[in-house]
Amino acid sequence: EMQGRETEGFEAFYKARWNAAWQDRAYFELARLACRAERWHEALDLATQALYRNWLHHQARHLKTAVLRRLGRETEALAETTVALSLDRLAYGALRERELLTGDSLLSAVVHNEARTLTALALDYAQAGLYEEAIALLEAAPPAGMALYYLAWCQALAGRADEASRVLTQAAAGSPDFGFPNRLESVLALESAMRLNPQDAHAPFFLGNFWYAHRQYEAAIACWERSRELDDGLATVQRNLGLAYVNKRGDLPAGLAAYERAFALDPTDGRVLFELDQLYKKLNRTPQERLAFLAQYPDVVAQRDDLTIEWITALNCTGRFAEASQALAARNFHPWEGGEGKSSGQYVLNLVELGKVALEEGRYQDAIDHLQGAQVYPHNLGEGKLAGAQENHVRYYLGCAYEGLGDMAQARAFWQAATTGLSEPSSAMYYNDQPPDMIFYQGLAWQKLGEAQKAQTVFARLLAYGRLHLNDDISMDYFAVSLPDFLVFDDDLTQRNRIHCHYMMGLGHLGLAELAEAEKQFEEVLALDRNHIGALLHQRMLTERS
Repeated sequence: EMQGRETEGFEAFYKARWNAAWQDRAYFELARLACRAERWHEALDLATQALYRNWLHHQARHLKTAVLRRLGRETEALAETTVALSLDRLAYGALRERELLTGDSLLSAVVHNEARTLTALALDYAQAGLYEEAIALLEAAPPAGMALYYLAWCQALAGRADEASRVLTQAAAGSPDFGFPNRLESVLALESAMRLNPQDAHAPFFLGNFWYAHRQYEAAIACWERSRELDDGLATVQRNLGLAYVNKRGDLPAGLAAYERAFALDPTDGRVLFELDQLYKKLNRTPQERLAFLAQYPDVVAQRDDLTIEWITALNCTGRFAEASQALAARNFHPWEGGEGKSSGQYVLNLVELGKVALEEGRYQDAIDHLQGAQVYPHNLGEGKLAGAQENHVRYYLGCAYEGLGDMAQARAFWQAATTGLSEPSSAMYYNDQPPDMIFYQGLAWQKLGEAQKAQTVFARLLAYGRLHLNDDISMDYFAVSLPDFLVFDDDLTQRNRIHCHYMMGLGHLGLAELAEAEKQFEEVLALDRNHIGALLHQRMLTERS
């Protein structure tokens, strides 16, 4: 039917009515096809059959009313609207038919010129071949989004080619915002627009959005590329192409060029800046390079929590802990899907690193203040501490701070607390899984307590897990939730696992004082991910232990 093969569609719908579950829908679609062919009496009979099967089929009753009106049987049509409104006071089709029959502004009083409702009702008329009724509604709708394309399509089908051409010119000159086609009729309307006005860049842009949403990726890319050829100044087209090139073709250079062009066209777009920064991470740009880039757009960074967290993380990666602390304190964060543990994670990491700096400088009370602060999450982080949160590193360094003050009883108490928790390494695939760092600090705590054998056992487990699972082929569990990142770009989980295993082995070697091997493993991590904050921070411990 949607392909214009109405005879075949008619036969298929007739077969569908053999199944009781599909009878009302089949009769309704048959009535639409008969209506398109102006076989009014047949359409009336088929719509009535649909109502016999489903008395509450409001679209069928609307169609029956329209056919009765077209047949000049206005009294019967008015009676049908009365029945429809007794069943549903907001039966828009009945309200519109009553308007057409009586002249009263019933629909207008309820809909208040709301574009989606008027468009949906107009497309019901268009699908039945009642183009003039559809045109009247679309002319009353606000000229935004898809409304003008639907109007031009209906005008073309009604033989009003000149009017359709004028409307398409208006659509091409309008705003490209909010073009989210989500109906099959959208494809017909946009393909018609592309034929009638081949210079319009918006129609292929919108059609590309439809195809991408329905996983027709190459069709989407072709449409967006056509749009770009017609107008390379549409920032969202460039952004969409960048996303598709990276995720669907694996073409990172083309994706990067498209993203950089998108941001150049609108350097106030926080979403595009965030995604471009994520692409820079995927391309393994260093934290220093990313910071230098983001520093050019402080107001845009401040638009978004996720972008601000990337800024803070890069500051922590590069040892700019005071600046990171200020940025964390200056913002009220909000929870978001894929952002669980982000703000609190950087908060804790930042205070631990500030505590370590204080320890190195002999400011033991300052270190204690920082580390105790890491155990209490302020409200501005937007999330509280999970039950069972792993704080082995905090407790370990608190022990070291009390050791510096000469309070060995407190020191031993904190080191003992640092040995608790899960000691078996895991993949740490989800954000609340125990990271391997916490197991590493269990081992360091055992060393401080004089339990060298227990410490070696912990470090050996990290090494063994890394060696055993280094070459695993990883796939996502079907029921998986709460990945540690909101992924704009498709991730290679197998490579992420290799990074994780090299990192575990680096920690294991570091704990065993095998510094050359630890350095080698951390370099393996950073070769694959220069923004791996764990490897960056623990690599600095090599000089402390050498």
